[in-house]
Amino acid sequence: MTGIVAIVRRPAPTLAQRCELTFLEREAIDFDAAERQHAAYRDALAAAGARTIVLDAIASAPDSVFVEDAAVVLDEVAILANPGADSRRREPDFIAAPLSTHRRCIERIAAPGTLEGGDVLVVGDTLYVGLSGRSNREGLEQLASIARRYGYATVPVRVHGSLHLKTACTALDATTVLLNPAWVDATAFDAFERIETADDEPFAANVLPIGATLLANAAFPRTLVRVRAHAERAGFGVRAVDISEFGKAEAGLTCMSLVFETDTMTTDATLRESS
Repeated sequence: MTGIVAIVRRPAPTLAQRCELTFLEREAIDFDAAERQHAAYRDALAAAGARTIVLDAIASAPDSVFVEDAAVVLDEVAILANPGADSRRREPDFIAAPLSTHRRCIERIAAPGTLEGGDVLVVGDTLYVGLSGRSNREGLEQLASIARRYGYATVPVRVHGSLHLKTACTALDATTVLLNPAWVDATAFDAFERIETADDEPFAANVLPIGATLLANAAFPRTLVRVRAHAERAGFGVRAVDISEFGKAEAGLTCMSLVFETDTMTTDATLRESS
């Protein structure tokens, strides 16, 4: 029997002063508000049907709340990333033990390859991998070599103007993507129905599907209307989530969790679980 698991990590107070920024100017982050938003995010994951595993904050790793970047989790294997930002290089080590509870096979991207999970969009048996400032060609080739052994194809996607591929494009379902064509080579997604973000909402392309629910960013109401229209036709629900404090750290909904299917009987006494 399988179920959906979402691994999250509580934010550390150091996020406010020391998070990595590439495309945004530093703004003050209200940490108390960020903690409330993170709790609401966890509630949204649980309401969508995910069993949520909550890891402790790590003050020495300000961006470690963004657990998606530390690994890529497929049905058969977990692949520890090698982040492109020097300050984030230790983060895969922190996620290895929790993932080993759910995946017997653990692989790893090695230098000079760099790869962050935010650059990997998995749709069925295809991995769309962003070539961005954080993930390079060598990292992509290592990931492709691992994934190929398990029957996955890999498609490189040029990213320009955004931190990760999934800042600019995510999948609403198996046949539809939401994207900002100004930040990504949209031709990689010619086989999909494509819904574009509103012109004045460039960061709106990051959404998180869980079961029959799609989590979308409450900060982008015009794009949310388009997403809701598709959801109504496709028969799934949409839940708007406020992560505005994390948005100041260039975050999206996907980067704050590692979501995957696993055996529902799997447990680990060392992890604290929240529903």
